Amino acid sequence: MVRLGLPVGTALALANPAAGVVWPDEQPVRDVPVIKAAAVSVRPSPVPMRVEPISRSVEDVRLVEKPPEATDQKFATAPLNVRTEPTEQAPVRDVLDRAEKIGVTGEIQGPWAEVVLGKESYWVHRAYLAEKKPTPEPSPTPSATPSAEPTPTAGETASPATNGLSTAPCSTGSDVESGLVQNAIDVHRAVCAAFPQIATYGGVRPGDTGDHGTGHALDIMTSGSTGDQIAEWVRAHASELGVSYVIWSQHIWSVERSSEGWRAMEDRGSVTANHYDHVHVSVY
Repeated sequence: MVRLGLPVGTALALANPAAGVVWPDEQPVRDVPVIKAAAVSVRPSPVPMRVEPISRSVEDVRLVEKPPEATDQKFATAPLNVRTEPTEQAPVRDVLDRAEKIGVTGEIQGPWAEVVLGKESYWVHRAYLAEKKPTPEPSPTPSATPSAEPTPTAGETASPATNGLSTAPCSTGSDVESGLVQNAIDVHRAVCAAFPQIATYGGVRPGDTGDHGTGHALDIMTSGSTGDQIAEWVRAHASELGVSYVIWSQHIWSVERSSEGWRAMEDRGSVTANHYDHVHVSVY
């Protein structure tokens, strides 16, 4: 090696090429730290996510959900349920009247179209939306004469009352009251006393995602003119009984929109779904 005139370090490198060598005129290679961006977490959702970055920093990239924006206006061609999610099982937040205008975002999921109410995202059946306003038509109103509350017969003790309404246990039994909130129990007992001919009621339904699942609803099984009378009677006593809304004969009346009277609802496809065989009462 000396005879070749090679430096000792060079000779060793040639003899053992696997060994790391730093040449005299080179700088040592330094470790470069790896910068990792923060993980981005996006919640799973059945509805479209509108996200936008609020920071472009590599160390802090976060996403926020943008409020829905209406890109067009359309009209309901029939009384139309407004739901919180694109599914029949989602809660109904409002009912659009026929010819009512609503903002749409252009988002579609199957038969559902996204709409905007109060800067919030909701869903409706898009088959009932139209570009042009349909001609309004009058909604029929159930006609009824409220039935007078019966007077206790001889030997029957008048029960405690809520503003004059009976709160006595129903003579046909109170099994339906299991799981109901107090207001729903009051509705059951008051209706039972005022309309003793009604023998069948529906209360809590396990697994129901609406008011029946939480004990805030009562179904009064009836039809025809008797149903008209009960629906009007419950509406007349809504404040005493803590009633939120009543559904009967494909119409809805609610405390929040009481000035509008009975409002027509969309066709749900069956006698029971359209509430022709029972009066539905939801309470607070």
